[in-house]
Amino acid sequence: MKDEGTDQPEQEALELEVEDESFPMNPGQESSEASEDVPLSVEDLVESLETVAAERDDFRDSLQRLQAEFENFRRRSSKEAEQRISHGISRIVEALLPVLDACDAATAQGLDEITPIRNALETVLANNGLARIEVLGVPFDPTLHEAMSFESGGGDEQVVVEELRAGYRWGESILRPAMVKVSSQ
Repeated sequence: MKDEGTDQPEQEALELEVEDESFPMNPGQESSEASEDVPLSVEDLVESLETVAAERDDFRDSLQRLQAEFENFRRRSSKEAEQRISHGISRIVEALLPVLDACDAATAQGLDEITPIRNALETVLANNGLARIEVLGVPFDPTLHEAMSFESGGGDEQVVVEELRAGYRWGESILRPAMVKVSSQ
């Protein structure tokens, strides 16, 4: 069953469109009959084509620049997010270093009950990027070691002879240098 009321407005709209075709769409636009009277020369067409091609090239250049800027922004944002995450994790790990130190001190005092906890904590941290700096018997490096005492010997080379506090590295950065005793050999 069709509603006759809905057909009536459509028919009126079609009649209005037919009646309005004789008038220009925009007030500043001439009718198509008036534009057909003015012949266009080949030079005008070539000039118009060159103008359109130049505009197209400008738009293409703008689009390529915007695409490159967006790619750079995306890469930069991703890198910054990764750095923020890594920095946040390293701060948490750095806050846990005193716990490892306390476990080391308890183990040194003979409390072997702490060893499994210390090992578990160190394993979890190592699996996430923490590495203990090896110091015994290696040449002194001020970027990795913090010399707390120095024993003079007969040589020119400074070597770490004792570790006073463990040093740790997080990825490529040093979280905490190792406190060491240095001797010249």
